[in-house]
Amino acid sequence: MDPLINNLDIFVPAFRNTIILFVVSGVAALILGTIVGGMRVSPVPIMRGVGTVYVNFIRNTPLTLLMFFFAFGYPKLELGKLSYMTLAIIALSLYTATYVAEVIRSGFNTVPVGQAEAARAIGLPFAQTMSLVILPQAFRAVIPPLMSVFIALLKNTTVAAGFSVFEAGAIRAYLSERGEPAIVVLLWVAAIFVVLVTVLSLVQRRLENKWRVAR
Repeated sequence: MDPLINNLDIFVPAFRNTIILFVVSGVAALILGTIVGGMRVSPVPIMRGVGTVYVNFIRNTPLTLLMFFFAFGYPKLELGKLSYMTLAIIALSLYTATYVAEVIRSGFNTVPVGQAEAARAIGLPFAQTMSLVILPQAFRAVIPPLMSVFIALLKNTTVAAGFSVFEAGAIRAYLSERGEPAIVVLLWVAAIFVVLVTVLSLVQRRLENKWRVAR
């Protein structure tokens, strides 16, 4: 316990930043991924094309390379100064949104086609058909894979440590300077991540049970 208790001034702010990265990036990825997922099943060819290009281009790019672009390439574009934390959030959001979009798109396929046709028959436009009829059912069907995407996002936040963001992935380097044993420090970091992932799993189970009853 000593490496943890004696270095709470490092562990607490580092994991606080990890949670900020996770929550803000997760919300942004959920919103953007839902929009892109809708574009992927849109009846308008150009919207499907834009959604497909975005998903295939970003998803096939390594997260480290995306982080590298925002950390070192973005400042050269002179579009305004942003902190490394903000740039990391943008990179994580754009990257995770592609996986959210594909999960949401698979959820659309679980909704019977007749429901969309019925919505169109009563005059609902595409946006209302998606938001009022398709999306609520699609979200219920994809809770487990969607939570898996967010668990992956939580672990991917550690990549930001390589780009000057002080979060959980940077703890080992800081405590090495204090002479703390690296293996013990890494085990504590891993243990805290296990706790955080367990919380997400409990949230997933609660949502599954709640919406199963609602059906």
